[in-house]
Amino acid sequence: MDLKKSFGFKEDGTNEIPKPKRVIEYINLKLAAMGQPYFKSSSRMGLLELANDLINNYKEKNRLLTSYLCPADQRIQNFLDHYLADFKDKKDIRLPSETFVVDNHGIARALSLPPDADKFESDIIHSFRLKQGILNNPKNDRRTTKGVFHVVEGGLPIPHDKKGVPKEAFASLLEKALQPPKELLEIPFTSTQEEKAASFVSLLLRPVVEPAVGNKNKERRMEIRFFAPGNLVSNLDFVESIFGNAGDPYLTENDSALDIEGWTGHTGCVILAPHLTKLKKKELGLPHISEATERQKRDGMCWEKEDELYNDGGAFKVTARTAEGIIVTLIADNYFGYSKKEVKTQIGYAANLLGNVEEEHAGGAIAFPTYNLGDEFSDRKQFNRNDLSFEKMAAMYNDYMELQPEGHAVDRKYKDIIYVPEDAAFNLMEQKVSWTKDGKEHSIRLNPKNTYMLPAGYKVRMNKNPYVPSWRLIGSVAEGTFCHKPCTVSGGGKSEISKSIEDAIIYGPFFTADYENDFKKVEEIINKDYSDIYLPHIKTAKDRPILSSKRSLGSVIKLLTPAPNRYTKEYNEWLETIPHHIKGLVYIVKRFYRAEWGKEWKKYFTVDIIDGKHGNELKFKNRKLVASYLRVGLTNEGAWRTFKLRQDYIASDKLQMEDDITASTVVPASQLKDLAPDFNHPSAKFITNCEYRFFQRPDEAVHRGYDKQAELDLSTPNTFISNFEPLTISDAKEIMDDAIEFDKYTQPMKSLIKDVARKKEHNYFVSSSHPRIFEGKPSANVRYLQNRPGLIKHRENYIAEMGTRLYRKVPAGEPVLTPVNAVLGGRRNNPPQPGIRPLAVYNPIHYQDLPELFMDFVCSLTGKSPSTTGAGSEGALTKGPFNALSPVTDLNNALVSFILTGYNGFTTAAGHIGPNYRVDHDISLLVPEIWSRLSPEEADAQFLKDHNYLEKLEDFEHNGKKVLASRLGYRINAKFARTFLGRVFENPDAVFNSEMLQPETQDQEVFVDGINNIVEAQQRVAKSYFEDGSVEGAVPPLKAILHVMAHGEYNGKTIDDPEIRKMFTLENMLASDWYHERLTNKQLGDINLWQKHLKYLRDYLTTRKNIAPEVEAKIKSSIELAEQNIKKFKSAEYLKSLEGCIGLDTFVK
Repeated sequence: MDLKKSFGFKEDGTNEIPKPKRVIEYINLKLAAMGQPYFKSSSRMGLLELANDLINNYKEKNRLLTSYLCPADQRIQNFLDHYLADFKDKKDIRLPSETFVVDNHGIARALSLPPDADKFESDIIHSFRLKQGILNNPKNDRRTTKGVFHVVEGGLPIPHDKKGVPKEAFASLLEKALQPPKELLEIPFTSTQEEKAASFVSLLLRPVVEPAVGNKNKERRMEIRFFAPGNLVSNLDFVESIFGNAGDPYLTENDSALDIEGWTGHTGCVILAPHLTKLKKKELGLPHISEATERQKRDGMCWEKEDELYNDGGAFKVTARTAEGIIVTLIADNYFGYSKKEVKTQIGYAANLLGNVEEEHAGGAIAFPTYNLGDEFSDRKQFNRNDLSFEKMAAMYNDYMELQPEGHAVDRKYKDIIYVPEDAAFNLMEQKVSWTKDGKEHSIRLNPKNTYMLPAGYKVRMNKNPYVPSWRLIGSVAEGTFCHKPCTVSGGGKSEISKSIEDAIIYGPFFTADYENDFKKVEEIINKDYSDIYLPHIKTAKDRPILSSKRSLGSVIKLLTPAPNRYTKEYNEWLETIPHHIKGLVYIVKRFYRAEWGKEWKKYFTVDIIDGKHGNELKFKNRKLVASYLRVGLTNEGAWRTFKLRQDYIASDKLQMEDDITASTVVPASQLKDLAPDFNHPSAKFITNCEYRFFQRPDEAVHRGYDKQAELDLSTPNTFISNFEPLTISDAKEIMDDAIEFDKYTQPMKSLIKDVARKKEHNYFVSSSHPRIFEGKPSANVRYLQNRPGLIKHRENYIAEMGTRLYRKVPAGEPVLTPVNAVLGGRRNNPPQPGIRPLAVYNPIHYQDLPELFMDFVCSLTGKSPSTTGAGSEGALTKGPFNALSPVTDLNNALVSFILTGYNGFTTAAGHIGPNYRVDHDISLLVPEIWSRLSPEEADAQFLKDHNYLEKLEDFEHNGKKVLASRLGYRINAKFARTFLGRVFENPDAVFNSEMLQPETQDQEVFVDGINNIVEAQQRVAKSYFEDGSVEGAVPPLKAILHVMAHGEYNGKTIDDPEIRKMFTLENMLASDWYHERLTNKQLGDINLWQKHLKYLRDYLTTRKNIAPEVEAKIKSSIELAEQNIKKFKSAEYLKSLEGCIGLDTFVK
């Protein structure tokens, strides 16, 4: 897609600043061509006057083609004609043929406000032109999803959790949706003048459904048409900013059906119609309660009194869909979240009908562990090496780098990326990078603007501490860990997993408890002989003292960290006796040590003498030292729980990969090249983010200066913002007058507020700390669209890819594949609250085997979240409100995916741990830091079980009743915290205390009620699959789970029975008939899709007149490709190649 035309992105990934005059002229031309009133400026409208004849000519052609629909609309109309054929004589249902087509990004935003005013207000939307973009505050600041999703009868099975709608009622709703009141059709652009344009506004989207996987799979997209009455044009601005404007649907180049390699064959339609909430049930043709079925009574699809409103007058959406591949949805509201989530719903619909792909409710990032290397670095044992020499690297990747005479290379794309030999030594004090070539030392200057890369892909750079005037060397590994956070409930940390933890790090003084005694212990440790501590099989230089230049800071930390597989038992026991704060002092000495000090290092580290005694604040050369701390939760009293970070710890370099709407596919590892050497999964999951901007909810931004990224984003020009308070110039001055509070903002927000106050060029702006006041209270659902970081951070992405390319030795020109490495779902937990049962039984990190994990996934129980109005089950895989099909299909696909890949199912806590510890998103931020520092072996659940890093929860009796605690699976214990949190924190034992690791010790009654809450919810949800019959569509292992959840057993066996557990193994699934049926179904689906492509292409050639020669040539070429592919898909070889993929679910198609 053209990022400028589709998203309004400049080449650097930032927002393009619109040129108002050009945009106004373009909109006026389009309005005039439609015969609509246009904006009449006080200045001369030269272009309109010049184009008058052209406009009249266009209007006449439009009149002659009144009934013509663009190809996408014709597909939708054909579906409606067939689907609602029983009502064609009663209802006039035809998509609007003349709409204002929003064909470039930015047009919808311009239509949202009149050019001569900075605000537009109606009964459903308040919009404001801001210094930093546009603010759109809809009527409601948030919405519930309960009872909102209605599905029309006569298509695919209707899930139990949705309301079933009779076709006649849908026909009536659709007819009314296409006949909105005139005031709703009025476009804000002309709202300040007497003659107002009034029309539907329409948009074409092409969201991703299937991700590309290197050279193996090509990316494929569906098509979605949006129709909105003019008053709701801001909704089109919103969705096009996220998914991209796919252009004018009337142009041949935008006909999806001609893009046979890039189209999934699925078409969606969304019609916004908030006026439908005023319709009465009786006028829609719903039956009287005396004639209604039990399902209709349950769903409220009948009336007792004639004045009863449909859905009780509340917001809703109603969807019609069949296996044909067309889905049509009416949304009776203008809440932005509904529009975005409907695109998500339709992507999921297309994915489930296509096969081999999933739409996931997920967040994720690739985390590259990063370390403080101190002042010198040359230790090759600090990172994973390969056998690639500098000479081999330069020869293999000559297209990427330019060799220099001194023996290093400069990147051809980014001149500040420098490739250095494998023996390069970095010296911060001398500010040089040196190496040996032809027996001579060569060097270049160490430049803070540069990133230096070794042949093994390890990256080194200079970095200035943000809070003290000192520099350090920073090292980042070549191979990151892709942390995928699927099935994450509202408020469970989907966004936080990909945010940098840097904003949460606090800097403060470095304390020593007892200066004299502490430094005596430090001296003992530094002077100790370490030559006899290693086990016999360890091959390393054993004569390196702690302060030797041959040891890096990281090497010292490794030396003083217990390791049973590396050191002798006696040495490990000695290490356990050293207090963590003493080790921290050793690391500080090592960090600043200079060889010229010799043994006189102690005199450089002092404390002040206070009242004749040693103080506690450590200084280096009489300069205060600064330590870094991280918040991990709050106490019941609201006090922060902060912990000192390791001296070598630096926040991981992260690449944000997903946030909410993810398209994923599973590919057999045997069919892939150049994966990481330690990738050990039989199949690999690959994802792509379907969104180009993320609808962020910056919960912490209300605290000035805390969420630095949010303050930066909210200061960025041309940003879409919602649910903030519109502030004025006088507000800006008032904020600045409170100097102490104003100073807490980061610089971007300060600069924005100053500009507003001093230049007085803009009437409105928003501040990150001023939510919208809704119903007398600050909104808890502030939102803005953040540009996807990967589109902005081109250099960072490039560095990450090159590091991985070098480490794996991926040939030049070949793609660098980044499959998922770890699955880390998210939970939202809460203590007991009025009307809400407790859900705070989990400790920070749990692991569950597949049976227990999928019991959780089926139910997806959540606690209270800022973005929703309640708590409870969010439906299968947290997609209940956004799934137009039976959730059993999503569950089948997800379970098959887990079994094929062998990914372990870990989950992390957000909100609370037990009733007494509030953690917000602190653990969501922390977990990628921990997981990226685990080896693949250490991250394996079986390893963690075998080595007692996980504690299994067992069922127990309480007040004479059995409590099914085993449903919680396994949880981390003190040994896990001590070992793996020790790679981040100086005192890991204190981070998760015993009350956090064992929440039942906080309040046993709350713990028991929380488990019962989970088990009862799981039973209630599972029974719905029996009530709607979809349990019969479940694959055998899922069917077993549903039976156990609902009835406690399956075929007389409990969940612990070995026969049940065996159903979840890869060997069992690959040998099963049901799995091979999925593959055969996928084969048939592909044949049918390409036969559909072929028919459209042939019909196009025979029915269309005056086809452009280049179009005709392309279509003929596509016909050849389609014929070849149909032959390929019919082959036995193709069916065989699908083994290791998830296939196509047999319940849906």
